[in-house]
Amino acid sequence: MDQSQPEQDVTEKVNVFTLPPSEGSNEKPEDFDKAPDGGLQAWLTTAGAAFTFFAALGFANSFGVFEEYYLSHQLKDQPADKIAWIGSLSTFLQLASGAVGGPLFDRYGAWVIRPAAVAYVFSLMMTSLCEKYWQFMLAQGVLLGISMGLLQFPSMAAVMQYFDRNIAAALGAAVAGSSIGGVVIPIALSKMLNSTSLGYGWSVRIIGFVVTPLLAFSCLTVKARLPPRKTSFYLPSAFTKIDFCLLVSAMFFMFFGFFTPLFYMPTYAVSRGMDATLASYLVAILNAASTFGRVIPGVLADKVGRLNVLSVGGIITGVLIFCMNKPQSNAALIVYSVIFGFWSGTIISGATAALSILIPDPRTTGTYLGMALGVSSMAALIGPPVNGVLVTKYHGFAEVSVLSGTTCVFGGLLALAIKAQTPQGLLGRV
Repeated sequence: MDQSQPEQDVTEKVNVFTLPPSEGSNEKPEDFDKAPDGGLQAWLTTAGAAFTFFAALGFANSFGVFEEYYLSHQLKDQPADKIAWIGSLSTFLQLASGAVGGPLFDRYGAWVIRPAAVAYVFSLMMTSLCEKYWQFMLAQGVLLGISMGLLQFPSMAAVMQYFDRNIAAALGAAVAGSSIGGVVIPIALSKMLNSTSLGYGWSVRIIGFVVTPLLAFSCLTVKARLPPRKTSFYLPSAFTKIDFCLLVSAMFFMFFGFFTPLFYMPTYAVSRGMDATLASYLVAILNAASTFGRVIPGVLADKVGRLNVLSVGGIITGVLIFCMNKPQSNAALIVYSVIFGFWSGTIISGATAALSILIPDPRTTGTYLGMALGVSSMAALIGPPVNGVLVTKYHGFAEVSVLSGTTCVFGGLLALAIKAQTPQGLLGRV
């Protein structure tokens, strides 16, 4: 036997963790064809996922517009922290329902997004009819949040099945749909709410009519590449691994912090004397910059390491949140929104890309994604209301920026701690 043949490089694949194969399955990951990293169906699935994110996360990222509008209209008798519960509950359920949507995708395929699309449009129409606080909580908080999660997680998991080496770039392109939606939807809503006679109801219904054909396209194009797995619904063994638990913790702390400007930038800008319509546009500006922050770091992540990009993005985003209370002029607020939008864009797509290196079997993508984001979603539930209490109590945003900035930086440092657990070490390309 020729002993001079070099040993196979066990670090060639990005997966550097030691997680077991799919529980209860006799098939191993190598039994399936390697991900094509491109092709017509791969990019159609990515486009369909981008349309899903445009409709779902794009609307969720517009809550800053609703926060400011509700404070002066339907819910003007309610404090800021109580109104923030509507958006935070929706965001929490959007992420938490992935704990159901992800495993459903693994077991039954991408068809699960079709009833979710119908439920999403229905929830928009119900939101347009709301007048009282409990109605907003049910329609915009509960129903909208659940339907968004059941749309997004299967779409994201489907994209991850088609890519390996370029997975971060593909996920960045898909999630960038939310940034584009976060530009179009807030501007459209702000214009209709503040500069037309349409009123609240028709403004929201028009958004529903716009996103319906986009979701129809997603239902037709998003498809699973691999056969479904017939094993247990959840894979609890993942939580016995320190690397997985550290990543979930890092996501929790980053999510607690980085949603703050998304919720409160318009309110903060108005407190600094900015016109309400222009303040609403800050959400669109932030999301426009976030488009580049999701695509460019995604491309870099495939080259310099997914955990590297996530940790740097989390730390810089946290530092920027520390500075949230500093810009006072209109120009400074706009520049701040651009810079924050770019760096915060690395967190959602970066966290998902980093998670991909922990998945031992591509047929469990949805389950791992759902479990991780489902647990970390608790941060999205408690973060904005806690910050709302601080705003109400101190009548300012200094305390909010310190709390949210600290948690986001800590999440970035936890991502660095995960790197220290890998064979490549703290300075490796992981």
